Amino acid sequence: MAPRTRPFASSFLVGAAAFTIALAGVRSAADIVGPVFLALVITVTVHPIRTWLERGRLPTWATSLLMLVIAYLLLLLLALALLVSVAQLASLVPQYVDQMTDVVMSAASTLESLGVDQAQIDAVAGAVDPGQVVEVVASVLADTLGLVTDVLFLVTVLLFMAFDTNSTRRNLDSVAERFPDPVSAVRNFARGTRSYMGVSAGFGLIVAVIDGVALYLLGVPGAFVWAVLAFVTNFIPNIGFVIGLIPPALIALLESGPGLMLTVIALYSVINFVIQSVIQPRVVGDVVGLSPTLTFLSLVFWTWILGPLGALLAVPFSLLTKSLLVEADPRGRWAETLISGKPEPVLAETTTE
Repeated sequence: MAPRTRPFASSFLVGAAAFTIALAGVRSAADIVGPVFLALVITVTVHPIRTWLERGRLPTWATSLLMLVIAYLLLLLLALALLVSVAQLASLVPQYVDQMTDVVMSAASTLESLGVDQAQIDAVAGAVDPGQVVEVVASVLADTLGLVTDVLFLVTVLLFMAFDTNSTRRNLDSVAERFPDPVSAVRNFARGTRSYMGVSAGFGLIVAVIDGVALYLLGVPGAFVWAVLAFVTNFIPNIGFVIGLIPPALIALLESGPGLMLTVIALYSVINFVIQSVIQPRVVGDVVGLSPTLTFLSLVFWTWILGPLGALLAVPFSLLTKSLLVEADPRGRWAETLISGKPEPVLAETTTE
C-alpha cells in the first residue's frame, strides 16, 4: 500500500507547487490576464451565433467579421452604460454634501446623548468627511475613464480571437481522438461559461429593469445608475445583491430620510434577494456544477488574485480551473462530486430472470 501512496502524495505536492507558482504569475500579470480572459469569455458566449451564421453558408471571413462586430457592439454598450452611470453618479453625490454633514452631526448628537465621550465622537465625525466621499467618487470616475486603455487592449484581443475561433475548433476536433479527456474538459468549460453568462445576464436584466422602474417611481435620484449597478453586480456571486443595495439606500436616506431608505431596502430584499440569492444560485449551480460554498470561495479567491474583474469573472475562472485540473485527468474525476456538492447518480440495477 505504501509504494502506491508515495507516488500519489509526491505527484500531489508537485502539482500543488506548480499551481501555486502559476497563481503567483497570474496575480503579477493581472492587468493582462484579466482583459484576455474577459475577451475569451465574450468570444465563448457569442459562439452560438457563429454556429447559426455558418448554417447560412457564409464565407469563413464574413462569419468572423460579423462575430467581431457583435462582440464590439456588446462591449461598446457595456462601456457606454458604465461611463454614463459613473458620470451621473459623480454629478449626483456633490449635491448631498450638506445632507451628509447633517447626518454626521445628527449621529454625533445621538452618540452624545448616549453618554459617549466627546473625543470619540469627534474621531467618528472626523472619519466621516463628506468631502472625502466626493473625492472618492471623482477617483472612481477617473479610474473608469482610465479603463479606455484596457478596452483598447481588449478590442485587439477580440480581433484575433474572432478570426482564430474557427481554426481553434478544427484543431480541437483533430486532436480529440488522441486526447479525448482534455478536449472534452475544454468543451465543458465553454458550455458551462456560456450557460453561466446567459443565466446571469438574463437574471441581471430582469433585476435591473425592476429595480430601475421601482426606484424611479419612488423618486430616488439616479435610478438609471442603480439599475446598471444592479445588472453589473448580478455577475458577482452571493454578495452582488448587497453591493448593489448600499448606494441607492444611502441616496434615499439623504434624499428623504430613513423612511425612503427602509422602503428601498425592503424593495431590494424582496426583488433582488429572492432572484439573486434564492432562484439564481440554484439555476447556476445546476448549470455549471459548482456548490454554493465553492462559488463564494471562488469569489473571494479570484478577487484577491485579479481585483474587481476577478469578482465579475470568478465563476468562469473556477470553471476553467476545474476543467484543467479535474475534468482533463480521469484520476481527478472523484473530486467532481465534492465540487458540485451533489452525489453521483446511482445507476439502476438490472435484474435478469
